[in-house]
Amino acid sequence: MKSITKLSLTVIVLGAGVALGSIFDITAQGAGVTGQAGTADDPVVTKSYVDQQIQKALGGGTTTPTTPTTPTDNGNNNSGNNNSSSSSDQVTIVTVKPGEKLIAAAGAEFIVRNGHAVIYSADSNGVADLTDGKDVTNGQAVGNNHLMSFPRAGRGIMVQDGVKSSLTVMVRGGYSIQ
Repeated sequence: MKSITKLSLTVIVLGAGVALGSIFDITAQGAGVTGQAGTADDPVVTKSYVDQQIQKALGGGTTTPTTPTTPTDNGNNNSGNNNSSSSSDQVTIVTVKPGEKLIAAAGAEFIVRNGHAVIYSADSNGVADLTDGKDVTNGQAVGNNHLMSFPRAGRGIMVQDGVKSSLTVMVRGGYSIQ
């Protein structure tokens, strides 16, 4: 084949390709999405709407969200009175004076906010320091702002020997001062 014939054939094939591509491009544009997302033609829905529609389709009807309830105080708020006790899930601020012991009920949690505290335990078992992930035994110091968990009743904290200032402790759960 001569080079002029090859060139002519190439120009015709490319020209036909461009012409056909232009025709098919027009029909392809019509097959696309006509509206923007979020319009009436293509709505955007939330997960809660989809969940409601699924509940309706399954026959469960609609679900209404529940409102949270607040626990009642029942008059158990304590501010460091001697030989007093409290059992509540609310946080109570307690002041422990030198010579006093703050004894926890089972499951109570203490955070020493101010002062120098040590663990009190009648047996060899200690208290869980959830902040450091350690077991603190009788007589060992408690770090300020450390969350202490008391798994059993009868254990507690007291002011370190030789310290004349009191402790400020956040308490959640039951306790007594001895």
